[in-house]
Amino acid sequence: MTRHLQDTTTLHNGVKMPWLGLGVFKVEEGPELVNAVKTAIKHGYRSIDTASIYGNEEGVGQGIREGIKEAGITRDELFVTSKVWNADLGYESTIAAFETSLKKLGLEKLDLYLIHWPVEGKYKEAWKALETLYKEGKVRAIGVSNFQVHHLEDLMKEAEIKPMINQVELHPRLTQEEVRAFCAKHHIQVEAWSPLMQGQLLDNEELKQIANKYQKSIAQVIIRWDLQTGIVTIPKSTKENRIIENAAVFDFELTEEDMKTINALNQNLRVGPDPDHFDF
Repeated sequence: MTRHLQDTTTLHNGVKMPWLGLGVFKVEEGPELVNAVKTAIKHGYRSIDTASIYGNEEGVGQGIREGIKEAGITRDELFVTSKVWNADLGYESTIAAFETSLKKLGLEKLDLYLIHWPVEGKYKEAWKALETLYKEGKVRAIGVSNFQVHHLEDLMKEAEIKPMINQVELHPRLTQEEVRAFCAKHHIQVEAWSPLMQGQLLDNEELKQIANKYQKSIAQVIIRWDLQTGIVTIPKSTKENRIIENAAVFDFELTEEDMKTINALNQNLRVGPDPDHFDF
């Protein structure tokens, strides 16, 4: 059971990854971003998730440098993730994109590098590049994002190294049962993006009742549900009170009945694109 903000899951290659991290999707470069990363580190977060398409890797890097200095920790205590964008998928172009991300972040290595979307006909070459980066020690773990079961099966037919992570849209309205079952079978850790459904679940009556029972917020209940389901999660926030609140989920445990109630909210609803039908 996850008891602390710095508790970790062990990926299939032995690398330890925090269960809870900070996401920075669509947070623009600037003081707000830098302060959010610093604030998260100050309050005990040890995982930061960004991507090249977010256009904020430089600010994330600045926040990391300032944050670890102020918190008195080392870079090795952080787990930093970025992702290769669709336009850069391909062997050489993925290697180049990785080096660009590394430079913008101001880091010597990444902890996790992901293929952002399963662009048909391109992700296998990109995966070969990730395998090379992994073998060269430039990244501690490699994985994918938004891959459905058939994408994973297709990739793993030829992959030398299977993904360590599959980061997908996952929340109580999209519980991803099939993907989770496949990943569990193959020891691929599932990670949730948009765990709060971009705020659309924060007025749900059933979740409100559960939250009231524990004297917690709906966001805290959802994050706790993720953790008890064995899902790594990266809620996004730039506000200090929310960053603190999102991490205050280790002093209670949802009952089996409450877990079932939350699972039953699934409607296979997405707030992001369908991985089988996207055009960017």
